[in-house]
Amino acid sequence: MKKLLQRLAVGITVLAAFSTPVAAQPPGLVVSVAASVFDALDEIAGLYRAATGVAVALNAGGSNTLARQIVEGAKAGLFLSADEAQMDVVEKAGRVVPGTRTRLLTNELVVITPKSTLDFEPSRVLEGSIDRLAMGEPAAVPAGVYGRRWLEHEGAWRRVESKVVPFPTVRAVVTAVEAARVDAGIVYWTDTLTAKNVRVITRLSSKQHPYLDISYPAAVIKGPSEAEAKKFLEFLKGPAARAVFDRRGFGRP
Repeated sequence: MKKLLQRLAVGITVLAAFSTPVAAQPPGLVVSVAASVFDALDEIAGLYRAATGVAVALNAGGSNTLARQIVEGAKAGLFLSADEAQMDVVEKAGRVVPGTRTRLLTNELVVITPKSTLDFEPSRVLEGSIDRLAMGEPAAVPAGVYGRRWLEHEGAWRRVESKVVPFPTVRAVVTAVEAARVDAGIVYWTDTLTAKNVRVITRLSSKQHPYLDISYPAAVIKGPSEAEAKKFLEFLKGPAARAVFDRRGFGRP
């Protein structure tokens, strides 16, 4: 009997050792994030987990694709879009928790060329005197929409349209320019800070081009993760996250 009781005690101890950590693990949070801000969010997610123990899984892509996924019911606790229009799509579909939409970040548009390209004048883009111009899909991807808006404002879109090589994300544009598969590309300023083989030939400040007011809104998505998503959104507004955003080149609203 004594040996039986000892075996039962050992069994209970082993079972507790396996079961307790699992029960103690907090629920995770899925965040749909625009590709251009993925690196910053990845770093911040690590800080958040260290501070709270909550794991944040990032679903990165073009904001238009992410918005469509959320509208169709994809799992997401928070959405960080690269423009207001795609957040409008999600909000009009009734998926945003009222009162949580926040203008979190700003950015600027730039024109880049492969680093090996020398003496490239910005006027060549506006004149259409290039063979291939990479940009996000002009009808859907925010960076592409902004890029087209700039070209249209400068009266250059008709000259350039046939030269455009569209991509699903701004990161794909950077990759194409780095590999010199295109002559130039239109991306965000923040993307150039981590790119190794590109040259910035012009930076389109919103002060000089007020129609290029590039805004990144964030909002909590309706569902079972609302409470945790609200906490993470507050963390994104806080000093630890803001320091990451500042270092990675994002502006403050």
